[in-house]
Amino acid sequence: MTPTHWLFGDQLGPAFLGAGDGDVSRDAPVVMIESRAVFRRRRFHRAKAHLVLSAMRHRAEELGDRVTYVKADTYREGLEQVVRGGPVTVHHPTSRAALALVRSLDNVTVLPPRGFLVRHEDFARWAHGQRGLRMEGFYRHVRRDHDLLMEGGGPAGGTWNLDHENRERPPRGARTLGAPAPYRPREDAVDEEVRRDLDRWERDGDVSFVGRAGPRLFPARRREALAALRRFLGHRLAGFGAHEDAMLAGDDTMSHSLLSSSLNLGLLDPAECVELAEAAWRAGEAPLNSVEGFVRQIAGWREYVWQLYWYFGEDYRTSNTLGHTAPLPDWWDELDADAVSARCLATVLRQVRDTGWTHHIPRLMVLGSYALQHGWDPAAVTDWFHRSFVDGYDWVMLPNVVGMSQYADGGRMTTKPYTSGGAYINRMSDLCGPCAYRPDRRVGTDACPFTAGYWNFLHRHRGTLRHNVRISRAVQGLDRLKDLPALLEQERDRGEGPP
Repeated sequence: MTPTHWLFGDQLGPAFLGAGDGDVSRDAPVVMIESRAVFRRRRFHRAKAHLVLSAMRHRAEELGDRVTYVKADTYREGLEQVVRGGPVTVHHPTSRAALALVRSLDNVTVLPPRGFLVRHEDFARWAHGQRGLRMEGFYRHVRRDHDLLMEGGGPAGGTWNLDHENRERPPRGARTLGAPAPYRPREDAVDEEVRRDLDRWERDGDVSFVGRAGPRLFPARRREALAALRRFLGHRLAGFGAHEDAMLAGDDTMSHSLLSSSLNLGLLDPAECVELAEAAWRAGEAPLNSVEGFVRQIAGWREYVWQLYWYFGEDYRTSNTLGHTAPLPDWWDELDADAVSARCLATVLRQVRDTGWTHHIPRLMVLGSYALQHGWDPAAVTDWFHRSFVDGYDWVMLPNVVGMSQYADGGRMTTKPYTSGGAYINRMSDLCGPCAYRPDRRVGTDACPFTAGYWNFLHRHRGTLRHNVRISRAVQGLDRLKDLPALLEQERDRGEGPP
């Protein structure tokens, strides 16, 4: 009896239906399950819920009679409706909860993961010989193993990492970077059907969402994802590198690829993305610093985060080295950008509220930094990022937030807490000029919340951080701050209202 193959909602590309590897029979029936319970468990961004359901229903439409599409309360109930105890195959899910579910079911065979470059066993072998599991070492391993941007056994251009060329400030006086517009899809009847269903769920009081429900901005079909990839490679990749870390209030997307949601839905394969980017460099269509930066994001950071999610184990979820326990304030949880006066934070919250996306620097150095400075519970911060971003999944956000953003793992993943005062935001953006707060002020009515928050954070954790060589000098600087008592009193009085 040919097993039925089960596709999760983030397994929507051709790689998950065999792609010639023999795991899945080419004539195997397919089941897809739309579980309402998933949307009840978390208060997702409306744009994310729409994107995932649109992508699932579009994939079912493409598969035609081969697929049975079930709308059920839970995955278990939906599977039983279709297979009734018969044999099932499924590719390794992307979350621990989903993996535990499929392993608990009778007659379900779990196939190897798809959508990543490195196998778990290969990562384990690499990790076994390392003193520390730093991304740079892993990235070089992936480059060598997959022959990416290599020349004569060494890295193209003679250096592995061109990050130093990708930290330019935004052009002075520019309102936008001037990059060609990113690909945007056109909605169809499937999108309208999903929107009506989400409206009905909310009216029924069954499900609640956060964020605004604008037109779909990200690909929901393989052909849309390929069009987005072509648009980036042909029109935006060349200008990507230099201002990779810059922010502009009037330019949400800069030259970023906007491909993360397509990769995380399984619509694109990482190999095709990095190989086509390398081909663009070899053809002289994009500079090496831009291509290396893009390859590092996908073959380096994305693979690294995926592997650490599984390698560190379930206990990693509860890491909280700094002992942060404060709850998220309502204005943050509701994405209430209009309540916020600090221009950088208001701008980024608006981007998330309106689109469910912002690029990596606002995530890390505005949103994550603010949460870290205020001692919010890292588990709650992780859940917020998971719910609020169209590309957010458990495997994505757990290492990114617990390890990188909130330093809750005490340095297992990164070498220092990633937080700063307002000077960094001022240097890398145009966000501070019209702001009511001044990035060089620690105390007073015009004190920058990030500058004051940075020094308050260092003070709270000076006993731990003074031993960290990458931040110890800043901790030592606390003793030279004559206004430190006033700053600490100011921060106690400020509370958790919007800055």
